[in-house]
Amino acid sequence: MIDRPTFFHRLKETCPDTWEAYTHHPFVAGLGNGTLSKASFCYYLKQDYIFLIHFSRAHALAAFKADRIEDIRDAAATVSALANYEMKLHIDYCKEWGITETVLANTKEAPANLAYTRFVLERGMVGDLLDLQVVLLPCIVGYAEIGSWLAEGLSTQRLNNPYKRWIDMYSGEEYQAIGQAAIKKLDDLAMRYGGDTRFDALAANFQIATQLEINFWQMGLGAGK
Repeated sequence: MIDRPTFFHRLKETCPDTWEAYTHHPFVAGLGNGTLSKASFCYYLKQDYIFLIHFSRAHALAAFKADRIEDIRDAAATVSALANYEMKLHIDYCKEWGITETVLANTKEAPANLAYTRFVLERGMVGDLLDLQVVLLPCIVGYAEIGSWLAEGLSTQRLNNPYKRWIDMYSGEEYQAIGQAAIKKLDDLAMRYGGDTRFDALAANFQIATQLEINFWQMGLGAGK
């Protein structure tokens, strides 16, 4: 018996070129070979702090949209982990790059960041849990794929790479498990919320979210020039 592709992989297959451009973007390649400029990475880190705030809001919105207590608990646990754990890790990591918490708090949101995060929130507000999960997955699962690609890539610089810790984080077992759980969650939501009957519309939003991820990388890359 041949297993049916996951709903995530079906979505990804509708925009292979866009997905490839996202997961193998020059910014990502620069992380792998260590050539990405410090200015680009630091700009990305500051914008990612703002992104994490809105990412937490998106999961809080998921709790509001949920009609099952299990989904509410799942969303609440994610918000708690992001706000109380991931944000602290990010702040501590930024300090290693000379970026203080005060600087992070006073960072102005870049247009590419605003466009991406508000698109995610808007899709969640007008839609249901499935709509929201679809536009969250390019980030969640995309970073897991990027982490694996960089960890296994022949061109990845493993010695004296300033971005090794970043690569290790997203290629590590803990984050890989988060990515797999998100894929499984999407399958469950697609079954419950009629994913097959509105696949084309969901795929269109998935592609937009993926393109916005490309723009996010390009934002960081441009800041280093």
